[in-house]
Amino acid sequence: MRKLHVLSLISSYCLWILAFAFSLALLGAISRSNQNRFSGKVNEFQVPITRIPSKEKGHPPVLAYWIYGTNGDSERIMRLLKAIYHPRNRYLLELDSGSSHNERESLALSVQSEKVFQAFANVDVIGKSYALNEIGSSALAAALRAAALFLKINADWDWFITLSAADYPLMTQDDLLHALTFLPRNLNFVHYNETRWKERRTANRIVIDPSLYNRKSSPIMYSVETRETPEAFKVFGGSPWVILTRDFMEYCIQGWDNLPRTLLMYISNVIYPLESYFQTLLCNSPNFKNTTLNNPLSYTLWDPIFEVPQLLTISHFDQMVSSEAAFAAPFEANNPVLDKIDRTILNRTLEGFVSGQWCGFEENDKSLSSLELGCKSLGSIDIVKPGSAGVDLEVLLTKLVEEDERFGSSLCLEDKDTSSDLTK
Repeated sequence: MRKLHVLSLISSYCLWILAFAFSLALLGAISRSNQNRFSGKVNEFQVPITRIPSKEKGHPPVLAYWIYGTNGDSERIMRLLKAIYHPRNRYLLELDSGSSHNERESLALSVQSEKVFQAFANVDVIGKSYALNEIGSSALAAALRAAALFLKINADWDWFITLSAADYPLMTQDDLLHALTFLPRNLNFVHYNETRWKERRTANRIVIDPSLYNRKSSPIMYSVETRETPEAFKVFGGSPWVILTRDFMEYCIQGWDNLPRTLLMYISNVIYPLESYFQTLLCNSPNFKNTTLNNPLSYTLWDPIFEVPQLLTISHFDQMVSSEAAFAAPFEANNPVLDKIDRTILNRTLEGFVSGQWCGFEENDKSLSSLELGCKSLGSIDIVKPGSAGVDLEVLLTKLVEEDERFGSSLCLEDKDTSSDLTK
C-alpha cells in the first residue's frame, strides 16, 4: 500500500482529523475570546461631543480595525494606531504568543494612559496570546477570531480591516471615511489574481500548521503528495489584504449554510490561506459573489523572483502616493519613510494624532477638555474633512463601482487575471 510521506509522519487520515479539530477549536476560541481582552475605561472628565457615531444616511461609515503583531511590536502598533485613529472607528490590538505577558500588559497600559482612548472607549487589547504563523491556517483563525470579538463587543460597524504592525496608512482617516461614505455598505474589497496565485503555490498541496495546537509559533510542515482538486467549490486566490463587510464576516463566523465550515476544514491544510479563503468563500456564495470590488486599497510591491512583498523605503514614496492606496506594506520599524509619511501626508508628530474635523490644532482654542485630549479644538465625530487624496479615492471607487454595475464584476470569473488593483 502506498504511504503518504509527511515530515511529521502523520497520515492523510490524521490530516483531516486535524482539520476537523481546527474548526472545532476555532469555534471554541470565538465563543471564549471576549473574556480574554484588556479594556480601557472612560475617564472622569467629559468630552463635549457625542461618543456614539451617528449612522444616519450620509454620515461616514464605522471601520473595525484589527491590528496584530509579535514580540517587540508594541511600539509599532501604538504608532500605527495613532496614525489611523478616529473616534468613529473601533480598534482591537493583539500581540501573538511570541510576545511576553509583560509586553501585552504594557500595550494595554499604553492604551489606558491615552485620554483620547479613555474618552471614546473604542480601543481594546486582547490579553491572551495565541500562536500565529502568517502563512498558515493559524493566521486565518486569528482573523476570524478578531472579527468574532468585534461582533461581540459592538456589532455596529460597517467594514473589517486587518493590519499588521508592518502596515502604515497613506492617507488620513478623514480621507478614507469620506471616500467610503458614498459607497454601498455591502462591498467587499478583495483582489483576485489567479495567475500569480497559481504560480506561487497550489491549493492541492497538503500542509499542517502546528501553530494551531502549539503554544508558540512553529514552522509549516509540508507533505510530499497532493490531493485532488475540490469538486464542491472552485478555489480562488489573490492578495491577503482585504476589507470585508460586517454582513460577510457574520456569514464567515455564523455559517448559516454549510459552505463556510466546509471550506474552513479544507483550507486548514492549505498554504497561505489568507490569500484564498475569503476570495473562495465570496465567489462560491450566491449571496456575496456580486458584492466584490477588485481593489484591496493597499499598495504592495511583489518580488518577481521570490514572490514575497518587498520592504518599502523612501525610494518608493512617490510611487506609493500616486497609487491612490489607503495603506501600504510592509515597512521596517522606524524606517525614515514612515517619518516622511507622517510629515508630508498625515501632518502628524511622532507621538501625536492625525488632525481632522474631530481634533484640530487651532491656537485660539484653549478649552481644558480639548487640551487634555491633546487637541487644540474638538469637533463632531460625524463630520469628516477630506483632502485631495480623499476626493481622488472617492472618484476612483465610484468609477469602479459604476463599471462593475455596467459590465459585471470580474473578480469571480474563472481563469481571468484582473490586475487593476494597487498591488504590483
